[in-house]
Amino acid sequence: MLMEKNCTNFIEVLASSAPVPGGGGASAYVGVIGMALGSMVANLTLGKKKYDDVQADIKNLLSKADDIQKTLMDLVEKDAEVFEPLSKAYGLPNNNDEERLYKNKRMEDCLKLACSVPIKIMETAVEAIILQEELAEKGTKIALSDVGVGVLFCKSALMGASLNVFINTKLMKDRIYAEEINAGVEKMLEASGKRADAVYEKVLKSLK
Repeated sequence: MLMEKNCTNFIEVLASSAPVPGGGGASAYVGVIGMALGSMVANLTLGKKKYDDVQADIKNLLSKADDIQKTLMDLVEKDAEVFEPLSKAYGLPNNNDEERLYKNKRMEDCLKLACSVPIKIMETAVEAIILQEELAEKGTKIALSDVGVGVLFCKSALMGASLNVFINTKLMKDRIYAEEINAGVEKMLEASGKRADAVYEKVLKSLK
């Protein structure tokens, strides 16, 4: 269980020649850290008289942030799980037409499965970015820089996971399906990337 390892263990495994965790799991892990920073800002805001008017919102944000963190932690594990069948499919024999047909079918199924987790990482990172945007408005100003760092990490999770989609869709034989997936990914990158940049710029402007 990757998420049961401490940070040092995780980094050691990530740096090794082991096939997992890879870029997808690392992206989810970075997203967890980004969202945890958001939770910290919310906790620092909670109970502060200066922010009485947003206490209900902050409690709601904390609950959502906790759900996002748990989801991303689960996705670190799931990304490793879906890569295993794909790695095995690469090694299937293709010495004759029957073997080639089976391998192509198996590869296609495994590539689609391998895309599913990084897409979910991206979707969850989008939720995290939206939450960071609200924290930039309502969170304590003494920790505003942490919102900026957090949203950058969440954007990194978004962008990193996208690469793990594209590397798999590129190999798909079903190009219609692949291009549909790519279009959805590009849409998330465009809209949520800009959103994250806007939050970061707002934080930066307030600090300088």
